Amino acid sequence: MSSRTQSKPADFIVPLYMNGLDGRMLRMPPPKGKTQEIMYIYGHHSSQERNFGVAQFLNQYGGVTVPDLPGFGGMDPFYKIGEQPSLDNMADYLASFIKLRYKRQKFHLVGFSLGFMVVTRMLQKHPELNKQVDLLISFAGFSHKDDFKYKKRIYYTFRAGTWFFSRRIPAAFLKYIIFRKVFIKLAYAALEPLLVDPQNTKVRNIDKEERKKRINFEVYLWQCNDPRTYMSIAHTMFTLDLTPTRVNHKVYHISVDGDRYFDNIKVEEHMRLIFNDFKEVHAKPPTHAPSVIATAAEAAPYVPEYLRRILRERDKKQQNKTKKQGKI
Repeated sequence: MSSRTQSKPADFIVPLYMNGLDGRMLRMPPPKGKTQEIMYIYGHHSSQERNFGVAQFLNQYGGVTVPDLPGFGGMDPFYKIGEQPSLDNMADYLASFIKLRYKRQKFHLVGFSLGFMVVTRMLQKHPELNKQVDLLISFAGFSHKDDFKYKKRIYYTFRAGTWFFSRRIPAAFLKYIIFRKVFIKLAYAALEPLLVDPQNTKVRNIDKEERKKRINFEVYLWQCNDPRTYMSIAHTMFTLDLTPTRVNHKVYHISVDGDRYFDNIKVEEHMRLIFNDFKEVHAKPPTHAPSVIATAAEAAPYVPEYLRRILRERDKKQQNKTKKQGKI
């Protein structure tokens, strides 16, 4: 096992300060002999720590950069500078980060779930960045409210609830009362029958100590994300329609056969309305995402061999290009 595999998230996380907001960025340099760069945007109920295994896996193919978005992973929310956590503001923020981090350099862009929603809107608003993106990869992404599998009653309950808790006072109630450690643990204990559902791997088929460890991590996830931003963006997800604006790029979409959140047929239908080309690549694991404490080995099944081969081929092509430029 390599030292990189044995590393911890803290070994690669550095401060990120942009537009008056404090956050973090995970940066893993490319392995020896690799030249390509990969940027990964994580999803909703998440953090740098939860996605470290995915970053480790991608790092086999090049340098990896994972920035926080405002209000997520412990980063300051837009509210701190008097702005709303709208999808457009998230997209503009991501575009600014790319321009500062990569300048004119080409890179691969991977968005997971909600992260791909932000990526799509960014490419719609900032089409000049399309030429910098070599590979565009959707990791269980979506682009329309109808992509969700929820029954209408559940869908409208979530839609109304996320709107209500995105208001200032209800969000403060969540942050300072409901999201205390003791209440979160009580909620997980009360919902034990749901948490051990055959389709949920967070606390299924694990011993008592591992279950405790994972629930403690869930406490961290609920507390590190700004509740008002969390609910506002969730409401955006339940009212989303990105299909009116085209994106001049091909997307490789990793669909999970056992995804309990999204209808893969509808996801494809809507993405084909947005992107110039669409290639679906199936992943076999039965869940929407790796476990809350994912290792590179756990993340690996979510990246099909088809995409691994493309990443290897692109890296070889980039290395050859670099060698030729060095001879001129």
